Amino acid sequence: MDQLRAMRTFVEVAERGAFAAAARALDLDPSAVTRQVAELEGLLGARLLVRSTRRVALTPIGQAYLQRVRTILREVDEAAALASHGQQALQGCVRLIAPALFASRQLMPRLARLQARHPGLAVALETGPAATACEDHDISIVVQAGPLDGRFVAHRLAGAGLLLCASPGYLQRHGRPLHPGELARHPLLLAELPRRPRGLRLSHASGAAVEVPAAAAPLHTSQPALCHAGALAGLGIAALPSFAVQEELSQGRLEQVVPDWRLPGLAVHACLPSRRQVPAVVRAMLDFLRAEFPGGTHDAWSIGTATALPTMRLAA
Repeated sequence: MDQLRAMRTFVEVAERGAFAAAARALDLDPSAVTRQVAELEGLLGARLLVRSTRRVALTPIGQAYLQRVRTILREVDEAAALASHGQQALQGCVRLIAPALFASRQLMPRLARLQARHPGLAVALETGPAATACEDHDISIVVQAGPLDGRFVAHRLAGAGLLLCASPGYLQRHGRPLHPGELARHPLLLAELPRRPRGLRLSHASGAAVEVPAAAAPLHTSQPALCHAGALAGLGIAALPSFAVQEELSQGRLEQVVPDWRLPGLAVHACLPSRRQVPAVVRAMLDFLRAEFPGGTHDAWSIGTATALPTMRLAA
């Protein structure tokens, strides 16, 4: 039995509500349609359809199976389309939106490799909020703690830490906090994002946790990139994603504060509005991103041994 063919036949019968109608659509003999569905039910050991003299109806198992089969067949068709397109040079533009820090620090250094692999693929890159997926773009890079909102197909690219950092000059002038309780005496540069609390909650490997209220700060912004610039300029202590500060930390331009205490981790996802009719250039871009980043729950940019990140659920 050709199982994929039988699955397609089952979907046709379920959607048209009759074996005869499905047979006409598939240009098959009605007996062949009936036989394929019966063989599929025999293979599964479950009844998918209830037959009557005029119409057929889905059983509860058949309804659940239909949803999964549609997804499987859609992905099989997409894989076939990608393989056929792979025989030709890709041509087209992918509309991509990403947080400014991630775009500048992680995407831009990789675009030369993408261009070398697919010379005909162009990227229309915009920057936007870290935690927002956009229907108007082919791919949205979303960086946030907690679950994703909206009806998007999300592919996890990496985990990232949220680190407290300050410039050496700031720490020389104002002192280095040794415990989270001392942070309340320092200006904290925190991006003012929806659903993000103004203060901080830090946890320790021992199980201890400390709530730190946000002190008066010289900078108020919703842009993490400006908090990053403020930290480099010595304005205060900033909470910044590890993918944005790895270079400065290794060069000594920034230093991590209270490194034994940790903030909730972040997840980086590539989000697509739908699996339906994904153009070959978008699929190629997604495959490139998934190959470039490791996935998983660990901080991909940690200095030293990677560790699993604590997570935080955001209020709906």
